[in-house]
Parts: sequence; C-alpha cells; structure tokens
Amino acid sequence: MSLNILVTGGAGYLGSIMVPELLKKGHKVTVLDNFMFGQDSLNAVCVDPNFSVIRGDCRDLNLISRLVSKHDVIIPLAALVGAPLCARDEIGTITTNRDSVISLTKLLSKEQMMLMPITNSGYGIGESGTLCTEESPLNPISLYGKTKVEAEEAVLARESSISFRLATVFGFAPRMRLDLLVNDFVYRAVKDKAVVLFESHFKRNYIHIRDVTRAFLHGLENFETMKGEAYNVGLSNANLSKLELCHEIQKQLPKFTFLEAPIGEDPDKRDYIVSNDKIEATGFLPKYSLELGIAELVKGYNMITNTKYSNV
Repeated sequence: MSLNILVTGGAGYLGSIMVPELLKKGHKVTVLDNFMFGQDSLNAVCVDPNFSVIRGDCRDLNLISRLVSKHDVIIPLAALVGAPLCARDEIGTITTNRDSVISLTKLLSKEQMMLMPITNSGYGIGESGTLCTEESPLNPISLYGKTKVEAEEAVLARESSISFRLATVFGFAPRMRLDLLVNDFVYRAVKDKAVVLFESHFKRNYIHIRDVTRAFLHGLENFETMKGEAYNVGLSNANLSKLELCHEIQKQLPKFTFLEAPIGEDPDKRDYIVSNDKIEATGFLPKYSLELGIAELVKGYNMITNTKYSNV
C-alpha cells in the first residue's frame, strides 16, 4: 500500500538513506528541511515523481499545519543531534528537539501514524553489567538526551506512534557525519593512524544507518502490532567500550594506534549496555555488522579529505 509520508529533517544523515528507500517501496515522500548544513544529499531522488521537497523550518506551525493534514505518516527526523551541538544552541535544541515534536502530536489525528527516532542515550549511566531494557528508568545526562526523552513522552502519549531508541549510529551516507563515535574513530584511524581515549571504559551500543531505515520500514509494515511502544534498536553483539571499539578497528587497520589518557574527561558521559530483545521479538534483526561498517567507512574515507561532514 502506498502511503503519503512527511519526513522532517529528511535531508540529514538518517534521512539521506531513509528517503530513497521509502520511495523504492512506492510511497510518496515529502521532505521538509532547512538545509542548515548546505547539504545536497537528496539530489539523486529529485527525478522521482513521488518525491517533493520543501525548504522550511519544522518549528513553523503554520507550515506544519498545512503539511500534516495531507499525510498518512509523519517521521520527525528534524533535530539538533549530539551533545556538543546541543550545548552550543540550547534554545534551538529545546524548540526543535522537543517543542516542535510536541506541537506535531497535537496536530495529528488518531489515524495518522508517527514513527519517531529517539536516542538510547536517555539511559544515561547504566548499572554495571546490567542491560538497559525499554522498562529501565530513563536518566538522560545531556540536553540532547533530555529533550529527546521529553519528546518521546509526548509521542507515546498518543496511540498511533512508535518510538525507536537508536543506538549510536555508524556508516556512510550522502549527508555524512564524522562526529559520531565509530565514524570519528575510523576517520582518525585512516587519516591520523592514532587516537587518544578519554574514559575508555565507557560503553554504548551501535547500529548501522541502513539498519535504522530497515527498522523504520519494519515499523511501518507491522504498525498495528508495534504501535504505542518504544523499542531499542542496536546490534546485540556490539555493546562495546571505546577501547573495545578501537580493537575492532585495529583488526582492519593494523597500523592504528590508540592510547588511554590518564587524565581528561569525555564530554559525553553516557555509559550503558542495551538489550534489543524487544524489537528482535517482532521479527526485526540487523543486517549490517560493525565489521562491515568499519570496512565501508575505510573505503569511504579514501574520498573524504576534510571535516565539513559533522554537526560541530
């Protein structure tokens, strides 16, 4: 069945992979984006008659009100993403990540579907050795995490919504980001052949960007049985510390050297491991491994020679 889908922030890192795949499935997709990074990530789909694009702001209530009524599905990807960027623009973070989503939930009818990406950084600092499930208490420690958790609360308060709590995303995309942990470490391994680790024992979970799109497509196809719930989305075999991640990269880049700094702090303090059993029980399994993603990034970094591909 073909659906009319509105994707806010659809020209960003996630959207640049997701939008083409939604179009391949035969859906009609409208992207609303302010193109704040000057990206041209959706050039290849402009030829598709089912694709529309609007330059605008997700906080523009008049614009959003006109758009929402024409769509069956809303996927709000628009956000200021990552602790450093959010710390630099606190007002923009609150109004974009939280307030615009709350406004959206008030505009939607009960029949309209919403699929929302949240971050599993909302778990903050987990209990050592204990997997965080969707029932674990949320304890975000960054403004980014707090606004996403508050947005999720509004999204799940309506019946026709799914929240995907994404692990740290990695992998190549038309709108690339180098500031994500795996992407960053592999870039340093390729270009500098070295990295200094602060608080290298901090753990987190990871997921390939193409598996994020696959999770959203899975949610669309199984909406009636999955709606009203939050789902962790990550690689169950990739709950790794930063040090363990470096060892994985070193397997493919033997000359990569990493040192643990005895002093200094990581500005991103989250430290947790995650269970993905809930979404796996619905029939979803990731397809792209961390090993494959590292190999993909190594190839891609032979093309990228500067750091304009980041959020900060």
